[in-house]
Amino acid sequence: MKEPAATPGWVSALLAMIVVQMATAFLTRVTPTIAPAVAAELQWSDAVIGYLSSIATVGSITFLVMGAPLMRRFGSIRALQLGLGLGIFGLCFLLPPLLPVAMAGAFLIGLGYGPSSPAGSDVLHRIAPPRHHALIFSLKQAGVPAGGIIAGLALPPIVAAYGWRASLLFSALLVVAVILVVQPMRSQIDAGRERQQSLAPGAFLSLSNVLEPLRALRGSASVMRIAAVGACLAIGQGIWFAYLITFAVSELGYDLRAAGLAFALMQATGVLGRVLLGWVADRMRATIRLLALVCLASGLTSLALMLATPTWPSWLFYALAAVAGITVSSWNGVQIAEIARRSPAGRIREAASGATVVVFLGYVAGPLSFALLVATTGRFDLGFLLCAAAGLLGFLLLATRRGS
Repeated sequence: MKEPAATPGWVSALLAMIVVQMATAFLTRVTPTIAPAVAAELQWSDAVIGYLSSIATVGSITFLVMGAPLMRRFGSIRALQLGLGLGIFGLCFLLPPLLPVAMAGAFLIGLGYGPSSPAGSDVLHRIAPPRHHALIFSLKQAGVPAGGIIAGLALPPIVAAYGWRASLLFSALLVVAVILVVQPMRSQIDAGRERQQSLAPGAFLSLSNVLEPLRALRGSASVMRIAAVGACLAIGQGIWFAYLITFAVSELGYDLRAAGLAFALMQATGVLGRVLLGWVADRMRATIRLLALVCLASGLTSLALMLATPTWPSWLFYALAAVAGITVSSWNGVQIAEIARRSPAGRIREAASGATVVVFLGYVAGPLSFALLVATTGRFDLGFLLCAAAGLLGFLLLATRRGS
């Protein structure tokens, strides 16, 4: 009789989650990073990147509400690998000079990103030491800005030297390498997968499966509130990630490499910020208070960007991008850890999926609203004002709640 695979150490599991999270996030950063070059060649407006970002998030939401059978059948690592494969396929859809095809590609990339939160939450909540949950979840989420660093630093030079299509080939090869690197860990991490889980269309499309993540949220009012705060923060983060490079090129006069450097700098400080906020949350034992402060800081940072003009010295713009890495994009790990801590017993993966659906609605609404504002008014500052208002709303949601 075959012996069951040993349970992996939490450090190995964490490393696997970080690497795969980095790759899934990298795929979502490819389009915003190369958008100015693509738009210039294909004569697309600056609003297009907002539409593509929102469509990608719709793809992620689609997986979150329907993908539970796949995760149960194959396990977390395999689900993430399949997601990466979908992302590579989505990149291919960016090659034809047709916006509807590019939109389909964005949907596939987002669909592939979908497993990252519930799969990572399930693995780390089972294996990681409870006293370090916020830090460990933040370390895992640090893979997101790490993927952004790679996109911001590597893709613009490739675009400048060989064209934006070559950057898609580089991206695909990088993701294939990650799929192969984590494969040896699959047998351990996915040992508990449900091999008898049906993958028939009915298993994905059934009303029970689609509603399961939201039912898990209904088990705790506090989980729903924290998810709503995450949606507010996601509005600002989604806009910054989708539009920082385009704003720098179109409004501030930077070339693609200089704009990509600002994006990479924001991602780099985001790595440090996520680890820092996770460490602080574990020691404060007052995560709600910390998230409230982050909401205020996110709003103020967006107000500062609203005031940016071409007359700003470059060091000031880069400094603001660095600050945003902490204030706008470092909340995710703390928020996800708190969701896992407050979720109903035995339903971590389902509650994480439901909470992520709510958060991702912010990622849809933010870039889409920004795109509509740019298309109708030609102004970027109104969109950054929207970021600030969303941060204030998140603060008010937490300020009206007592306790930590």
